Amino acid sequence: MDAVRWGIVGYGWVARDYMAPGIREAGHRLVAVCDPGAGARAAAEAEGARAYAGLAALIADAEVEAVYVATPNHLHREAVQALAAAGKAVLCEKPMAARLDDAEAMAEAVQTHGIVYSTAFDQRHHPAHRVIRDQIRAGRLGTVTAIRIVYACWLHRDWAAQAGQENWRIDPARAGGGALIDLAPHGLDLVDFLLDESIMDIAALTQARAQDYSVDDGALLIGRTGSGVLASLNVAYNCPDALPRRRLEVVGTKGQLVAENTMGQVAGGRLTFTDGTTGAPEDVAFDRTASPFTEQVRAFGSALRRPAERDAYSASRDLHTMRLIARAYAGA
Repeated sequence: MDAVRWGIVGYGWVARDYMAPGIREAGHRLVAVCDPGAGARAAAEAEGARAYAGLAALIADAEVEAVYVATPNHLHREAVQALAAAGKAVLCEKPMAARLDDAEAMAEAVQTHGIVYSTAFDQRHHPAHRVIRDQIRAGRLGTVTAIRIVYACWLHRDWAAQAGQENWRIDPARAGGGALIDLAPHGLDLVDFLLDESIMDIAALTQARAQDYSVDDGALLIGRTGSGVLASLNVAYNCPDALPRRRLEVVGTKGQLVAENTMGQVAGGRLTFTDGTTGAPEDVAFDRTASPFTEQVRAFGSALRRPAERDAYSASRDLHTMRLIARAYAGA
């Protein structure tokens, strides 16, 4: 019953290396792929999926129940509106869109057609982050006062060439921005997930410091939730991959939880609790084998089968995150 029949729109490296394996590992099936590139279609066919050059053909494939949209950001709106009109469930890559007005149109289409929709915030599904949320809810940290996130990488101009693809992430027209719009949505959404409340106030500074392209290669964002928790996010395309570059800290009046190397697409990392009275550190157990992509597919598929679980997904919440990104850029 739980096996969902998936389609993918845009068969680039994220879809090939993470989503397709996640579908298989979750016990679901990848039945169809849509991509204008002949190489991408050949790769999909090698995985046993039907391959289409155009979106209309995938939509007409009656076997496809849910669709993962992994096109460049500026194409999200067209795909999501068409899929929503056809009644397909949609898991759309972050950011929601390259432009706020596109994201608003997508949210309207989701509401109009009543489909199951989620932006692909896979960090909600990393086992370490689920443990952090559980411990916050149980009161182990006391009153949470701050969240600090570093999510960085090195993204040079020719980064995608090794996979035979164009690096559209450095094109402002297609991406909508740089490191801020690409990486910060994960952190903003993760704050919401961990605290059960959204950031309401936000400000940002951007930089174009180390890379030779026109979008921002780094950003620092500060925010505050409605209850007063402060959040800071440092996101970057200019941090060498050999350096420590993925860290999540949640601080409270009774202690602190620190997750290292959990931000990203892969399983593993480390989670540590430090007691606020004694200063004693303690390793916290979590499932180090579960991929956040696989867990995301499994959870989305379960919600598709069980309407009671769909409250975990909200296009309006995702639109709020997109509005925070727009405000951050406007202020920067």
